[in-house]
Amino acid sequence: MKNITDYSSLLESVIALVKEAAELARKTELSVIEKGAPENIVTESDLAVQRFLHERLGELLPRSAFFCEEEGLCENSGECVWIIDPIDGTANYSRGIHESAISVALVVGKEARLGVVYNIFTGDIFSAVRGGGAFLNGKKITVSKRSFREGLFCTAMCVYKKELAALCRDVIYDAYMECNDLRRFGGCALELCYIAAGRCELFFEMRVFPWDYAAAYLILSEAGGVLYGFDGEELDFSKTTMLVGANNRENYEKLAGIVKKHIKSLPYED
Repeated sequence: MKNITDYSSLLESVIALVKEAAELARKTELSVIEKGAPENIVTESDLAVQRFLHERLGELLPRSAFFCEEEGLCENSGECVWIIDPIDGTANYSRGIHESAISVALVVGKEARLGVVYNIFTGDIFSAVRGGGAFLNGKKITVSKRSFREGLFCTAMCVYKKELAALCRDVIYDAYMECNDLRRFGGCALELCYIAAGRCELFFEMRVFPWDYAAAYLILSEAGGVLYGFDGEELDFSKTTMLVGANNRENYEKLAGIVKKHIKSLPYED
């Protein structure tokens, strides 16, 4: 595999492909399939977008590996790995709620180097390359300077493991009593990008997959925000994890303290 030196040029190519994929999502007939439970669904658009990106990104970077949500594409041990969520927020997408995104990250040597999150409905495109800042529609973005008390808190209730809802509830309640208000948009990638763009400030989710957070992690980091796994662990893009994040270190520490008060150890293994 050739060495990658110009990530900015590569980013332009990835953005172009993601925009094509979004057109495919908008045109594909909506057909919903359950993946074992009513809460876990896939649409024909998910599959069409993933197949398109798998083919075209593979052409863009030959012999790269792919770690994706659908159809068992889990080759996450290569030197260069594309991590793809063809539609983050599938439930929103299937109901016409405009909070759904295509998420694409490139991880090289276990470090996120490039990230794109594209809102299928609005056309907003968040992007970053490591060391180059974060952007929304080509304009540089940074996190807000709001305090915890002023912050909007993005969160969720662990829909795929509802037995963990009580732990989520306790964290959410304590954080809610200290912050401005809650938001539940229904898509991790966009929520993290909203923190990057200064729209929200706080994030907690009990169990999140790499394709949900890999691209948005880089965008948030490049915008000046922080995001970690359980108990301050650096993120490992090969596994499911808890996420705790914020617009700045002080707000992160406060939220992490609330999480640790209720969750002493990670309550799942995958």
